[in-house]
Amino acid sequence: MIDLVMTPATGGRLLRFVGDRVRFRLEAAGGVPAGWSARLRTNLGRAAVLRDEIVATRSGGRTFAGASWRDVPMRAVEGGWEVELPLAEVGWFRSKAYAVDEKGRQRWPGGDDIGIAVHPDHVRSGNTVYCAFVRMFGAGKSRPATRDPLLEDQIAAMDRHGWTVIPPSGKLRDLVRELPHIVDRLGCRILHLLPVTPTPTTYARMGRFGSPYAAQDLTAIDPALVEFDKRTTGEDQFRELTCAARLKGARVILDIAINHTGWGATLHERHPEWFHRNPDGTFKSPGAWGTVWEDLVELDHRDIDLWEELAEAFLTWCRRGVDGFRCDAGYMVPMPAWRYITARVRREFPDAVFLLEGLGGAWEATEALLTEGGMQWAYSELFQNFDGEQVSGYLDHQLAQSRRVGTLINYSETHDNARLAGKGRGWSLLRNRLCALAAPAGAFGFTAGVEWLATEKLEVHQARGMNWGAEPSLVDELARLNRLVADHPCFHADAVLTRLSPAGSPLLALRRDSCGEPRESVLVLVNLDTISKQSIRLEAGVVRDMGAPSIDLLGQHAPALIPQGDGSYSVGVGPGESYCLAATAEPAG
Repeated sequence: MIDLVMTPATGGRLLRFVGDRVRFRLEAAGGVPAGWSARLRTNLGRAAVLRDEIVATRSGGRTFAGASWRDVPMRAVEGGWEVELPLAEVGWFRSKAYAVDEKGRQRWPGGDDIGIAVHPDHVRSGNTVYCAFVRMFGAGKSRPATRDPLLEDQIAAMDRHGWTVIPPSGKLRDLVRELPHIVDRLGCRILHLLPVTPTPTTYARMGRFGSPYAAQDLTAIDPALVEFDKRTTGEDQFRELTCAARLKGARVILDIAINHTGWGATLHERHPEWFHRNPDGTFKSPGAWGTVWEDLVELDHRDIDLWEELAEAFLTWCRRGVDGFRCDAGYMVPMPAWRYITARVRREFPDAVFLLEGLGGAWEATEALLTEGGMQWAYSELFQNFDGEQVSGYLDHQLAQSRRVGTLINYSETHDNARLAGKGRGWSLLRNRLCALAAPAGAFGFTAGVEWLATEKLEVHQARGMNWGAEPSLVDELARLNRLVADHPCFHADAVLTRLSPAGSPLLALRRDSCGEPRESVLVLVNLDTISKQSIRLEAGVVRDMGAPSIDLLGQHAPALIPQGDGSYSVGVGPGESYCLAATAEPAG
């Protein structure tokens, strides 16, 4: 028996981008026998057929019996065979090489197929995200706090008498007016919108406005977000926003929930059979972490007709200028449903990006959705890791998985968390820098108001203040940070990230090396300890290979690398401080 070994290894996972090439090699231990040849069985290059297979199968049509697969001849080289293929299409593909002996029998290496996730070329870098809740961009956006006990008591009394009191909301056009700040000044290249669909206004309404995640119609625009100008529709004004973003070179990601709708939603009224019911016949509300969201009703994804309805909703938003989706509670939706939806969308919009909100779900579910499910990104959990042990352990996981299956994007703060500035300016700056400087592919995001040191917790049932325009702020620091991680080659997707600090160290040291020539390197230092100065030793070879990094790309006075007697170097970082050191100056903003 001749042992066959494939490179990349069988059973593995690879993340690549449109425009890349991947080389497959099959080696025969002891040399290639006379009369043997080799093939690569793959569905790379057959994205359209693969999508058609998925759509036809899930819609009850005939299966294509593996029509997306093909055998590609491999050329003989010393010790085996090779073939190199270009990656020209977005999707999830599989490959495995095999040999054919002199009698025509197939000889396969052990292990499963290798899986290859191919992402759009435009997400290699520049993935800086600004998350905006449109209703917060109204008159109250500049307020540090919006809670008024006297007014709330008066409104509560009206509630008890059956009145519905809904305060004024920010509008889509209000957000358009702030795009120069978001894109030009801050340097964010992706605008992430929380849901813009209508919310409950009568029953099952929580808070003053109702939750945007309790959608009443998956493709409608909330009238509260629209200016009544007698000339345009809500859809027109939404297109104004996506068009304005694109004119500035930014992309738009829309938050959408398909695990549930709000009570009384269009789907709820027209297709009650598409929803889960409890044993007593009542509709089921979803929940997590011991909480049941009573304003929601859970969809039942066992009905394939529902998948078609949902796919059309995604396509509707794409046709309005949306470039991707943040998929709320996406791990609660079965993977086959996502595979069908992403296939349908990519028939028309192959570069659409799907960001999985998988927090609370098992990693196995996340990996399945980032591969077979057709998604590209998922939330990283760095934002909820704090000490050296937690951060180093999580970063090891994040960096490994971001090379395998999909980018885990670092949001420093989300709409579900307390505001970072509640613990002070220094804490917010530290956490934003940690998330940005450790981000794979420069995938770093934050929620509107972070730059203004807003302290009032964002509540999706309300419209809280963002302290807009206040000083001191983090505007300049975040602008410089965004431009560094968006433009520097050490923060592109093909850069190599290596943790230099020992596990558990309160001082994180991370090396980032660009790919290609000339090679560039940066040294990231983040002191997670906000009370004490921390130091770390760096091997002489590391410092010499990086060209003795001595300039901070964040514009600060760089800490000194002090030679030690054994040839290593010591560097100390003050409490809560962070640096991105390079050997030569680089423009960062």
